[in-house]
Amino acid sequence: MCYFCGDALPAGHKIGFSETCTTCGKDLHVCAMCTFYLAGAHWDCRETIDAPVADKEKRNFCEWFSADARFSAIHAGRIESRNKIDAAKSAFDSLFKK
Repeated sequence: MCYFCGDALPAGHKIGFSETCTTCGKDLHVCAMCTFYLAGAHWDCRETIDAPVADKEKRNFCEWFSADARFSAIHAGRIESRNKIDAAKSAFDSLFKK
């Protein structure tokens, strides 16, 4: 899923270096979406990278990049919660329709 808007990506999809989200246009091959990203670690990465990446939300060409499955689970949970809220609101609103 996109780190910015939460739009789903195809299952098993490997994110390319220059790929962008079809919904919001944000870069996808970014530190913010990587399994190895860890704020506070050396250069904010758990891997031994050669140089720091200045902007964690801009595309980079890091060979260590691996989309973080935990990040997708967080967004999936938010979407599921939003769907439950919308369903409850619809049910409530339907009580007052004639």
